[in-house]
Amino acid sequence: MKKIISTAILFALLPLMAQAQQTLAPDHAAPQAYPAELIHAPTPLPDRVVLTWSGDTATTQSVTWRTDTSVTSAFAEIAVANANGRALAPQRFPAETTTFNSDLNQANYHTLTFVDLQPDTLYAYRVGDGVNWSEYYHFRTASDRAAPFSFIYFGDAQNEIKTHWSRVFREAFSTAPRAAFTLHAGDLINEDAFDAEWGEWHDAPAWVNGTIAVIAAAGNHEYYQNETGRENVSDHWRPQFAFPLQDAPQGLEETVYYIDYQGARIIVLDSNKEQQAQVAWLRQVLSDNPNRWTILTFHHPIFSPARDRDNPELRELWKPVFDEFKVDLVLTGHDHTYARTGQMDIPVGTRNFPAGYQQAYDPAIGTVYVVSVSGPKMYEFGKDVFAKRVAEDTQLFQVIEVYDSELKFRAYTATGELYDAFTLEKQAGQPNRLREMLPPETRKTVE
Repeated sequence: MKKIISTAILFALLPLMAQAQQTLAPDHAAPQAYPAELIHAPTPLPDRVVLTWSGDTATTQSVTWRTDTSVTSAFAEIAVANANGRALAPQRFPAETTTFNSDLNQANYHTLTFVDLQPDTLYAYRVGDGVNWSEYYHFRTASDRAAPFSFIYFGDAQNEIKTHWSRVFREAFSTAPRAAFTLHAGDLINEDAFDAEWGEWHDAPAWVNGTIAVIAAAGNHEYYQNETGRENVSDHWRPQFAFPLQDAPQGLEETVYYIDYQGARIIVLDSNKEQQAQVAWLRQVLSDNPNRWTILTFHHPIFSPARDRDNPELRELWKPVFDEFKVDLVLTGHDHTYARTGQMDIPVGTRNFPAGYQQAYDPAIGTVYVVSVSGPKMYEFGKDVFAKRVAEDTQLFQVIEVYDSELKFRAYTATGELYDAFTLEKQAGQPNRLREMLPPETRKTVE
């Protein structure tokens, strides 16, 4: 009996003894940061799966993914989606593989464009090496004619992507889960060559990038200077995105392009370099445009709300072309504030007002310009307010709905609060009518 009691007492004391040992443990037992090399290490399993377009949105779909270098032959399988996944019977296609050396590792990027798809059809696809596969993703091809759709627009994500931008993306997706694509107005990351930042940018949307296509403009933080001083887009850009090649000016392939989607032409420009060289290309793309709606995106604003920042050369080069063709909407980033142009009564003698800002919204033209930010890095606005609604220290995302005769714009904060709203209405033979849903507001942090 004594032995049984002694054993019972011993077992009762074991947790207390372990707790005492833990208390007396040396400092090296404290939590350590997990290395970026391991967090973002590629494996034979596909990751960083992202949909883009390099061709007709109704009949093609491009997909890119990453593996380690052991995967030299990669494939994608696709079938029309059904309610019984085991009966998919997919077709298999080989991908093009590129080896890429980053600051953290060596990896293989694989790219494939599905062709000869049926318009307005839900497909299921997966990617892999024939043994190690991703899950099946869904995507829907565009209609081959004008039809309503929505998309999500993000200004700069750039900093603390995992910590602070991921929640904005997820709130946006919760608000518009059937969006046709996400549009990013540059500065997706902060350091163009840091694979860990690109890894966070892919991880924040997670599987969503594999089912909703991405349209992206290059920002200044996607650029670097080479040894000769020439500006080059990040070495990550072309391996991980497959954007259209449409006779863009030399050196601007896949940073200058357009995509037609169900009655709208989305034009992406590169405001970082060779701005003059893009004018002729832009004029051609605008003059030969069968779509009813035209939306432009690039990184640096034509009209900047940020203190001591302006882009007069860009405005002088590009705005006359926008005006000539009465572009509907221009979506930008860079200045880490929010500003949206609208009908304003500008007081005489307004201070701190760069030339040309008095016509930031011209009802005879009808173009609305927007600057927005989705990440946590913030600037102050310093110019007298030229825009209808302005905000600083506010992370936002925007949901844009496109219909035959209306375009509806809604800006939401990171917590889902509606901050701005307007509608553009097409009018036969006249500029768009701007209907503003909310009163003017300037949201500014009080010191």
